[in-house]
Amino acid sequence: MKDFKNKVAAITGAASGMGRTLALELARRGCHLALSDVNEKGLAETAQMASKLGVKVTTAKVNVASREAMNAWADEVVRDHGKVNLVFNNAGVALGAFIETVKPEDFEWIMGINFWGVVWGTQAFLPHLKKAGEGHIVNTSSLFGLLSVPTQGTYNASKFAVRGFTEALRQELDMAKCGVSATCVHPGGIRTNIARAAKMDESIEKATGNAEAARAKFDKLLNFTSAESAALQILAAVEGNKRRVLVGLDAKFLDKLVRFLGSWYQPIVTAFAKRDMLG
Repeated sequence: MKDFKNKVAAITGAASGMGRTLALELARRGCHLALSDVNEKGLAETAQMASKLGVKVTTAKVNVASREAMNAWADEVVRDHGKVNLVFNNAGVALGAFIETVKPEDFEWIMGINFWGVVWGTQAFLPHLKKAGEGHIVNTSSLFGLLSVPTQGTYNASKFAVRGFTEALRQELDMAKCGVSATCVHPGGIRTNIARAAKMDESIEKATGNAEAARAKFDKLLNFTSAESAALQILAAVEGNKRRVLVGLDAKFLDKLVRFLGSWYQPIVTAFAKRDMLG
């Protein structure tokens, strides 16, 4: 997709962070927007900012973990806008927990949003993208969809799943030659509120003595690239029909490190994690 003007983009997680900056950058390029989030206040703020850029903007409070809700929203977007060309399955959450003790309901929560939200968004919008004749699906994985770290096993599981799902999807779309493509996004440390809003299991408190300090360290780790820069890199990848995009120098470096070391990256990460936890 070389031009976003007069296209229609549906974006989940649009109340803040990359979802918001993607919406604003697309609006600057003349793309109409259908925005969703569970944070209605932030969503309204994003919509207000985007509307000032002269495009049509609609909003909906949508739980991406619900297949029924995503199907209903996709139909609503087409009714409101007449078509849809781009889908950014961007909504995501974080959870700090040891795999041995993570609560089943917390594991289901993170998988519901981070993975099933991507699946339901893809399935709900793909028929509409095909009907439009030109479309692109952008699914957000993570740097943690390329390598794993202690206490992030649930997040790793969700983001590795997004990666595998999207790579298979892209191959199927290439086979179909239907005018629709897909890109998997692997952001490194992006300055958003995902770490500050992360759930922390009590096991983290026991291991570190301070869950808030652990959250602050995670936030600092995710503080390399601005959300605005991330949006520009993602849209450039869509324009270039890239299969994946590594957002940020940290993502590019660590991807190369894992490729070079293979599974031997794990002892290095373990050593750093142990040092940070135990001081």
